[in-house]
Amino acid sequence: MSRPHPAVRTRRPRDTDAMTLRLRNAHTADLAPAELRAVRTLLDDAFEGDFSEDDWDHTLGGVHALVHDDTGLAAHGAVVQRRVLHHGRSLRTGYVEGVAVRADVRRQGLGGRVMAALEGVIDRAYALGALSATCEGAGLYAARGWHEWPGRFHALGPDGIVHLPDEEVWLFLRPASAGALDPAYELVFDWRDGDVL
Repeated sequence: MSRPHPAVRTRRPRDTDAMTLRLRNAHTADLAPAELRAVRTLLDDAFEGDFSEDDWDHTLGGVHALVHDDTGLAAHGAVVQRRVLHHGRSLRTGYVEGVAVRADVRRQGLGGRVMAALEGVIDRAYALGALSATCEGAGLYAARGWHEWPGRFHALGPDGIVHLPDEEVWLFLRPASAGALDPAYELVFDWRDGDVL
């Protein structure tokens, strides 16, 4: 779960300088069952029980960025491959999922560390980066150079293109090798169970 930009502080932070922080990138296939359980627990806690089985499924199958501290898993995010159609092109898209920071170490830059690792993967391996932000996370992504998509977006469902209703999320993009996209042309996302975006 994303939070406001780390510069916005609402409480006194813990001293993470005295802690040992370890960042690891790993594909889902390289994570041990205990590591996957720790990620799921972090996401369940961060989203306060509002992280569904579909949400969990969307988080798997790509590259995870995991930050550990002296007490365990402190932050997580993943980037998974999706396809997005735009103006006659099918763009290989790195879609960010499952960004969360443990409650006792929020607003200390760990979300930024996770995002920097995921952005590196996106910039090297994908034509486009995309994510759906909550209102709490939008500031973090905007501060990191992600741009809110001003155009329309849809999904390619089993019966054709589905016009997505306005959702309580913001769609943010990172152009990567695709360059800037023209908002006059819609984005059409691949279909998946649960929330499409």
